[in-house]
Amino acid sequence: MMDKNLDIIVYGATSFVGQIITRYMHEQFNDGTVKWAIAGRSRSKLQQVSDAAGLSGVEIIVADANDEEALKNMCAKGKVVMSTVGPYALYGDLLVQVCAESGTHYCDLTGEPQWIRKMQERHEATARQSGARIVHCCGFDSIPSDLGVHFLQRHALEKFGQTCDRIDMRVAKMKGGASGGTIASMTNMVKEASGDADLRRELKNPYSLCPPDHQFSVRQRSVKMEYDDRYGSWIAPFIMAAINTRVVHRSNALSGNSYGTGFMYEEAMATGKGARGKRMARATTWGMNALMMGLAVPPIRWLLETKILPKPGEGPSEKEQLEGKFELVFLGTTPKGDTIACRVTGDRDPGYGSTAKMLSQAAACLAQDIPEDVAGGFWTPATLMGDGLVERLQNHAGLTFELEAE
Repeated sequence: MMDKNLDIIVYGATSFVGQIITRYMHEQFNDGTVKWAIAGRSRSKLQQVSDAAGLSGVEIIVADANDEEALKNMCAKGKVVMSTVGPYALYGDLLVQVCAESGTHYCDLTGEPQWIRKMQERHEATARQSGARIVHCCGFDSIPSDLGVHFLQRHALEKFGQTCDRIDMRVAKMKGGASGGTIASMTNMVKEASGDADLRRELKNPYSLCPPDHQFSVRQRSVKMEYDDRYGSWIAPFIMAAINTRVVHRSNALSGNSYGTGFMYEEAMATGKGARGKRMARATTWGMNALMMGLAVPPIRWLLETKILPKPGEGPSEKEQLEGKFELVFLGTTPKGDTIACRVTGDRDPGYGSTAKMLSQAAACLAQDIPEDVAGGFWTPATLMGDGLVERLQNHAGLTFELEAE
């Protein structure tokens, strides 16, 4: 690792979120504290991104996602590759393989549990042997959820002498357009699942990303439209819960079951009080169900993809990114019945503006903050980066982590 001259390589710098990341990296690390490069498959497009961001002295690396030799040459130059090239189930396999084989650390923005599981099964042993630390889900899915739970559990342990065996996350506020890349990943996952009964069963398993020897058997609650007395609001299912909950359970497993073997975790959208809140909860539930059903039917999926849903590479304007935000509340209860809560906020739209900053700081944390003796393998943001990443996000990425007065 010591002969690599770059700290971070931004792979997929020409994508919509890649361009936001490139501008942010330029703002953050223009002082030379992090040596970085941009990479992708088209030199001319990378040059355009470089020119538009006003980069100077930032190397351009050309590497196609299907070109193993080019990916090996790229990985030989950098300590960390951060990838925005999705859907990862279609384009991400080879890069993870090369990183695992070469001892190159890796982080990405995937929210595709079926692909993450495949990568773990295929490359975990190799990554452990090479020392490569692989960290998926370093954007809005699933850093706020994973680190929010980590933050709350740490304070519960300090305050009560035990962690919470139940945490409910509520999306209090969220403003920002849907990510075209996220929609593409979701569409691909539904396509895969529609023809694969084993995958459909896997996607119903809340512990599907946990190591095979995990000791969890508690039945996780299925969120439905209902009134939440503790939070004081109607709630509805949250579309990102499918990936976030699995990452949180994996963090529990990787940390020696530090949240407990009977830990329960759920996420939901808070839609407000009274009749209006109830209507919003019903509309959110029906809308999400209709979307998933529509994506499973080829003619309707074609209509949604071509006419209605945002496409990869499309996203909110800079004004919309700046006006976006999110606010998540975590409500914890210990086995003794003590309660504790915290709030996690972000100052940009979750899918692009905040995600770009989260991934960049995760990559910087991977490159500069992790001790050399930490093992390779497939980690989560909370278990590998924990408090160090929380600090980076609060200082440099517009996130806040705060305990609530109970």
